[in-house]
Amino acid sequence: MTIVAAADGSALGNPGPAGWAWYVDDERWAAGGWPHGTNNQGELMAVVDLLESTAHLDEDLRILCDSQYVINAVTKWMPGWKRKGWRKADGAPVLNRELLERLDRATQGRRYTFEWVKGHAGHELNEAADVRARGVATAYQNGDPIPIGPGWPDGRTRADGLTGEVLEPAVVPASGSDAGTAAVAQTVELDLFGDDLVTDESDTDVVARLERELLDPAVRADSSRVAALLHPDFEEIGRSGRLWGRDATVQALAAEDSEAVDFFELLGTERLTSETILLTARTADSRGSTLRSSLWMRANSRWRLRFHQGTPEAE
Repeated sequence: MTIVAAADGSALGNPGPAGWAWYVDDERWAAGGWPHGTNNQGELMAVVDLLESTAHLDEDLRILCDSQYVINAVTKWMPGWKRKGWRKADGAPVLNRELLERLDRATQGRRYTFEWVKGHAGHELNEAADVRARGVATAYQNGDPIPIGPGWPDGRTRADGLTGEVLEPAVVPASGSDAGTAAVAQTVELDLFGDDLVTDESDTDVVARLERELLDPAVRADSSRVAALLHPDFEEIGRSGRLWGRDATVQALAAEDSEAVDFFELLGTERLTSETILLTARTADSRGSTLRSSLWMRANSRWRLRFHQGTPEAE
């Protein structure tokens, strides 16, 4: 059996409020986006989420895509980019590297093909994906609830067993919040990404990778990804000493220009129990050096951040 799905992205302003979506039928589709993104980012994320959402299935996947950029990135350009350290032939860094690396991981071991379809030409599946991607971008533009869809209905639904299809928009606090992990206020607990499906990584490797992901500006701006990485009981003690609960912590960085971490040093990972790992790290940015302690817990077969504390390092 072959799964046939359309994937599409949309951006109002490009960059601007952006959305992505994949669509199989009315019971199997998903969407998401960002307050600020590009059309190419939406196109990439749609394919990434489709691959990750179906990674547990032993089925061929035919991806209908109207983006030559995505198709060429996977089928032509990516091997060369990887050999050159994610740089193009002229030496310039490849744009959207984080999403491309996730796409590269998601395609490993999969049986898939791409089929180019002309956009906005009446193709039923493409139009369905386009409508949903634009719907997310428009919702971000207007501050409306985000229509995220049911996902793949196999017990790994996008609302942890709930069937609701809207995500309430995040409340953005005043500038300067010390919510270092950019948690998001949600009424449902999303379960969008199968991080445990990467079979060639140990648990500690997965946790270290996810820790780095949470420091990435592109990830921190993606409210659905952040929500998927945080435990329902997440708490954080920020640099100022304030305690943030998960529901009280909001996605400050979703509407702000996130600052990239200049330096990341993994100090250690210690397995406390079979389901918990303590990670310690040192990072540096324009504010100085920070010592980080993160407690990762496995919940519903996914590693999620349960507690985080960031402390400025004494000079």
